[in-house]
Amino acid sequence: STGDELADLDEPYSDEKIINSNSYGIAAAVQEAGGIPLLLGIARDTPAALKEKISQGLNADMLVLSGGVSMGDYDFTKAVFLELGAEMNFWKLAIRPGQPVAFGKIHNKLAFGLPGNPVSSMVTFEQLVRPALLKMSGCRSYGRPVVQAVFQETFSKRTDRRHFLRGILTREDGIFKVRTTGDQGSGILTSMVKANCLIDVPVTVERLKPGDHVAVQLLSGEAWPATAEPAHAGPHHLSCC
Repeated sequence: STGDELADLDEPYSDEKIINSNSYGIAAAVQEAGGIPLLLGIARDTPAALKEKISQGLNADMLVLSGGVSMGDYDFTKAVFLELGAEMNFWKLAIRPGQPVAFGKIHNKLAFGLPGNPVSSMVTFEQLVRPALLKMSGCRSYGRPVVQAVFQETFSKRTDRRHFLRGILTREDGIFKVRTTGDQGSGILTSMVKANCLIDVPVTVERLKPGDHVAVQLLSGEAWPATAEPAHAGPHHLSCC
């Protein structure tokens, strides 16, 4: 993770600091996907510090950073990536949460720059990093299982981005039903903690009402269908900072 505002778990906490939750959330997600996370710690807000962490991370099979990919004065990720010879594929995606996200290759190693907001970080991990890790591991299928569910609420958005709502999926009389976890702010970590699914709202959809059918990506829980994902061919090492 990147940022002077971050404090690690063993550091004194103050109101001016933010707990470095992303590193541990990403590491847990890597383990769940069959990888071996290598935590690099916090990179402070200087290009030199970030470059040092990225260089360390290139010893692994994949590099995953959190923070430093938006347009702030101290967001150096793009410049450091390019300085290290990165071949970048994109710096933004039309999704919410998670618009400021980067992907490319540095010395033939996959490199992801995820947003600093906790929920944005987790959602972009699910959509980008997890499938890449499973594909590298030799899995024949690397997407989360998807079911159609009946939406239980009202929801509206602009038609400029694809949305991933954190949801709670249930099954009643064989029918999947889904509602959101509540407030969907990208900094509200509990919205992801409570979720057992992501509700995929296409970019062209402006409104949802109760009774509408939606595509739901299953994360966990008893609502999973009776299907099994292919076994991993072997673990990969991922550097997370």
